[in-house]
Amino acid sequence: MNILIVEDEKPLLEGIVSLLEEEGYIVESSLNGKEGLLLAKQNIFDAIILDVMLPEIDGFSLLKSLRGDSIQTPVLFLTAKDSIEDRVKGLDYGANDYLIKPFATPELLARLRVLLRQRNIDEEGFLSYGPLKINPINHTGYAGEHLLSLTVKEFQLLEYLLRNKEQILIRDQIFNRIWGFSSDAGVGVVDVFVHHLRKKLSKYQCEHYIKTVRGIGFMLQGDPENVPKN
Repeated sequence: MNILIVEDEKPLLEGIVSLLEEEGYIVESSLNGKEGLLLAKQNIFDAIILDVMLPEIDGFSLLKSLRGDSIQTPVLFLTAKDSIEDRVKGLDYGANDYLIKPFATPELLARLRVLLRQRNIDEEGFLSYGPLKINPINHTGYAGEHLLSLTVKEFQLLEYLLRNKEQILIRDQIFNRIWGFSSDAGVGVVDVFVHHLRKKLSKYQCEHYIKTVRGIGFMLQGDPENVPKN
């Protein structure tokens, strides 16, 4: 899971980054709202931990901009602003949760787990679209009732497509989400892994769900008459 943290208190930021990395999360961070907004708008994160009082752009404005662009990444506000008015404002702007400083680290981790579980997951714990589904907890993927044999990157690619079903994902988005900003691999690796994933799905006549948007990237889309709207 990829997590973005936008927090201007450097010691606190470093502490949260260290905590989440120990828990196995991939973490990107920023000390100011302007840079945080640019990162968040790439729409490559599974959740965002966001302070309110930030330099350049405050957390409320950052979140309002994200929701205005239809980016629905779950957001946990982490802030010392504890008035009812501030909490209501944050929730009205589209925040999913609100945690007041100082906080206990087990509570932060628990709230983050809840946000991640809720994102497009059905009652059985699956992320699905048509016959394609994955279980993000045990890293299994299916085409209908058939278990898919996927590498780590193939699973991550299918998961990212499922979490953003019927949305165009540009190659840079996919690359940064799965391989990371600091990867030495070129963006062309995205096409290679899309090819690998399609080949495995073709065994079950499901390769057509991954559409190529010429010159831009890819999207998960099927026949509207046969794809349930879950």
